Amino acid sequence: MTPSTCRPLPESLETPNHRTSMGAPPWKLPVPGHWGGLRPTMPSLLLLFTVALLSSWAQLLTEASSWWSLAMNPVHRPEMFIIGAQPVCSQLPGLSPGQRKLCQLYQEHMVYIAEGAKTGIRECQHQFRQRRWNCSTVNNTSVFGRVMQIGSRETAFTYAVSAAGVVNAISRACREGELSTCGCSRTARPKDLPRDWLWGGCGDNVEYGYRFAKEFVDAREREKNYAKGSEEQGRVLMNLQNNEAGRRAVYKTADVACKCHGVSGSCSLKTCWLQLAEFRKVGDQLKEKYDSAAAVRITRKGKLELVNSRFNPPTPEDLVYVDPSPDYCLRNETTGSLGTQGRLCNKTSEGMDGCELMCCGRGYDQFKSVQVERCHCRFHWCCFVKCKKCTEIVDQYICK
Repeated sequence: MTPSTCRPLPESLETPNHRTSMGAPPWKLPVPGHWGGLRPTMPSLLLLFTVALLSSWAQLLTEASSWWSLAMNPVHRPEMFIIGAQPVCSQLPGLSPGQRKLCQLYQEHMVYIAEGAKTGIRECQHQFRQRRWNCSTVNNTSVFGRVMQIGSRETAFTYAVSAAGVVNAISRACREGELSTCGCSRTARPKDLPRDWLWGGCGDNVEYGYRFAKEFVDAREREKNYAKGSEEQGRVLMNLQNNEAGRRAVYKTADVACKCHGVSGSCSLKTCWLQLAEFRKVGDQLKEKYDSAAAVRITRKGKLELVNSRFNPPTPEDLVYVDPSPDYCLRNETTGSLGTQGRLCNKTSEGMDGCELMCCGRGYDQFKSVQVERCHCRFHWCCFVKCKKCTEIVDQYICK
C-alpha cells in the first residue's frame, strides 16, 4: 500500500539527537590536586553534590515517564486549548522533546494518541487477564511501573500493542474527518476485487495512521544516543522492533469491507473500501507473536542477533526481547512485580489461570460469593425483552 501524503516534519525531528556532545565543558576544570589558589569550602561541595543529585533524579524521572501516561490523564480537544500550543504541549506528561515538537505541529492529534494508548492498555489487560502479570497499571506517570525497565516478553507486547493502538485511533479519526491533515483512505483498488464492484466509500486511513504513529511513538527511542553495542542500545533497538511489529499488525489485519446496493436488497452493485479489523483481532495476533517471541542480544556492531542461532531470524512483524521475564510470583519493588497474592484462580484449570500455576505453589483460600445474573428472559410484543434476576452462590478461590 502506498502511504498517503503527510505534512513534512522538520528535519530536526526526522533524525533527532538531543544528547549533549562529550566535548570539552564550557568551564575549565582544575587539575586534580591543584586548586589554583582556591580550595573548595564545605558548602560549595554540598552545593555541587546537590546539583548532581537533582540532575540524576530528573533524568530518572524522564526515563520513568512515558507517553502512555496520556491514557491516564485528560487530554483536551484543540478548541479547549488556551491560545498558543506550546504551553499546552509542555504540560502534557511523559512526552520526550521530539514528541513535544510533534505535539506542537499536530496539536489536534493528541486526543487520539491518548485514545490509542487507552485502547492498547485495555487490550493488554484483556490478553493477560489470566496470567501472573496481568498488565496492571500502577501510577499515572510510568503507567506500568518498573516492570517496563526489564526488556522482557511482557514489555515487548506492551510496546507493540500500544503502538498498534495509536495506528488504530489515528486511522479512524482520519476517516471520521476529525483531523485536518488527513481524510479517507487513498489505498489503491485491490487487484482481486471483481470488476463490477465499485472501489470507493470512505475507508480507514491506515497509511496515514501508520506513518504518524511511526513518527510519534518512535521519536522517544530515536532521540537516545547510546554507545554502539551497549545494553542500552540493545534495548532501544528492541523497542523499535516491537513498535514496528505492533503497527504492522494493524496494517496487515485491515481488510476490504463492502456494502450492497440495489432494489429490494438485490445486491446488484457493491461499493467496497478499506476497513480496520476489530482491535481484538490485532490483540490476538500480537499475543501469538508474544508466545513465539525471539530472544535477542546486541552485537558489537550495534545490531540485534538471535541468542539461539538455530531459530529463524525475526521478521519486522515479530516480537523480540533481551531479558528473561521475572516469575511475577511475589511482590518485588526492584523488578516492579506486584505478585499474585489475592488474585482469583481457577481450581479446575491446568493452564496459567489455574490455582497451581497462578499461586506459584503457595496454595489458595476458598470463599463463597453471590452472583446476580439475568434469567428467565421472555420476548414481549412489541418489542422488548423482559428478564428476572437470579442469584447464585458460587465457590471462588484466591491465591495466598
